[in-house]
Amino acid sequence: MIVTMDMATISPAVGSSHVWQRHGLSAPSWVQPQAKGYSAWRNERGTIATATAAILLAASNARSKGLPRCRKHAALHVRRAADSPVVLEVKEVEANSTDEDQKQILKGLNLTIREGEVHAVMGPNGSGKSTLAKVLIGDSAYEVTTGSATLGDSNLLDMEPHERALEGLFLAFQSPPAVSGVSNLDFLRAAYNAQRRAKEEPELDVIEFYGLVTEKLQELKINPDFLNRNVNEGFSGGERKRNEMLQMAILQPKLAILDEIDSGLDIDALKDVAEAIRSVRQQDPKRSMLVVTHFERFLRYVEADHVHVMYQGRILKSGGKELADKLDEEGYDWILKSAA
Repeated sequence: MIVTMDMATISPAVGSSHVWQRHGLSAPSWVQPQAKGYSAWRNERGTIATATAAILLAASNARSKGLPRCRKHAALHVRRAADSPVVLEVKEVEANSTDEDQKQILKGLNLTIREGEVHAVMGPNGSGKSTLAKVLIGDSAYEVTTGSATLGDSNLLDMEPHERALEGLFLAFQSPPAVSGVSNLDFLRAAYNAQRRAKEEPELDVIEFYGLVTEKLQELKINPDFLNRNVNEGFSGGERKRNEMLQMAILQPKLAILDEIDSGLDIDALKDVAEAIRSVRQQDPKRSMLVVTHFERFLRYVEADHVHVMYQGRILKSGGKELADKLDEEGYDWILKSAA
């Protein structure tokens, strides 16, 4: 995920009694100035009930103020009509690495993603799949030498990475980094409030935000203790990927890029992450996704509208689920031979 945040805003705000008083509540006994963190919740009986009551009240207050709330959908309905708005348009993009080799990796790539569509990008190692994801989010390791890329009406290539994120672009990393000393709750709130500041909307305090994030935890079936832990610190591979899904659910991007999110997962974790992706899609069927994957099996659990095969920096072939099924049975050789 790409976020812009002022590190001064990351603090154990829930440990400040005035935040609770603002909502007409008496702070639990574990709340003290400069509280050490949320682990205190586990150490004192009765505080969970108090905190839960505060969260419910804060959620109610947030809704009465017209703040965002999650909308549940009984069934997933995705617009796939040809006249749906274009979310991402990539035209003839060429890109080089910025190291000493300055190797050309993308060689005239074209891709169009419409509102609500899920596109899967596959291909052999070294074909440029992850480079495409990194070019779109503005990774300085790559330089676009020609072509264009737009997100809605905005020119991505003219924006800094944080501007692309604020415009509605999200990247779930292949190997999400750990952030020591920063809880998931503080991190998510800082990122969410950065979005609200950019839109000139009022920021949420910790109680209001906790009401919002609790709904997302329930929808994704994530234990609330997840919030107390430092970002990805000591997380398993599956936990890190689920954390990326939680970030996506909170930030609600126009386009989410999932860069090999299935990498390193066992079958159970793979199913869990796929279920989280389905849940996030249900929250907003208009959200579009670009899924970069090595494994056809992942597409058994994540329904893709379009499947693309990349090779040597270009998309060689596109199709639907039937293409993924054929790749599962026959591999890439039949496509690569046609390109020779």
